[in-house]
Amino acid sequence: MHDSMDDIAKQAHQGSVAAIIQILNQKLADGRVRTRAVFADGVLHLLCEAPIVEPLECSVLVNHIQKILEDIAPRNIRRVNINSRIVQEQQLLWLEEISRNPDHLLWSQEIILSKPNLLQQGIKALKSPKAEPRKKSQLPKVSSRKPKENHHVRRSFVGGMSLIVLLLVGWFVYDRLIPSPYASTTPQEPTPPPTPVSPSTTATSTTATPSDPFTEAVRLAIEADAEGKTANTAAQWLDIAARWEKASTLMNSVNPDHPRYEIAQDRVILYRQNSQLAQQQAQQRQSE
Repeated sequence: MHDSMDDIAKQAHQGSVAAIIQILNQKLADGRVRTRAVFADGVLHLLCEAPIVEPLECSVLVNHIQKILEDIAPRNIRRVNINSRIVQEQQLLWLEEISRNPDHLLWSQEIILSKPNLLQQGIKALKSPKAEPRKKSQLPKVSSRKPKENHHVRRSFVGGMSLIVLLLVGWFVYDRLIPSPYASTTPQEPTPPPTPVSPSTTATSTTATPSDPFTEAVRLAIEADAEGKTANTAAQWLDIAARWEKASTLMNSVNPDHPRYEIAQDRVILYRQNSQLAQQQAQQRQSE
């Protein structure tokens, strides 16, 4: 169980939406608050539902969620849009529904997550581990001990300062250079034909919507289906759930002029259902 929770926490820190939902639902279970989430356009959209209004009080719930998310420190997630309403029948396309009918919400608030203080984490890490005791020296005992002790203190101090410098450099590399985990690479798709790419398309940003979201969605679905045949752990099922959710989002972005638009609309619902089934499998593995 402890290893499973560590895997989920690690995936949530890497930015897995399914893992973040898992942790939020565990932390908010006492108030009977359930959450759902979608990451779109650089914003994590959260929907918080409960059977009564009391646990959905805005200031309390927002502060609680912000603290949980800042403890997780998910990579490349800073903006979070929190929405709240009385629990309703489960809607697969809830984000589209609340966008069309915002009056059905109790409230909606956007927050900005603060970046983790890596320097404090590094100092804490320096204090927590205990050094292994050294074996007794085979050299003859020397009556003067103070020089050795002073030398040992100097070495420990220099080593500690070196580690802090390395942590600061690592923080800079982490914050500036590491790419987003959402730019995933997928294998060649044998089913749908590739769409020609114009020179103007190649000049667009890597975070933009793919030129053929239908093809990308099918690729993710094939990956998720293949991994579902061998998945055994909760962490693996959470990763599969995230792939199905991303595939559903891509299908929903297919242009109405696309020749396979009607098929895409059917698969929006199918892929969302597969994502929920994968999350259920993850919960079952976690409770075992």
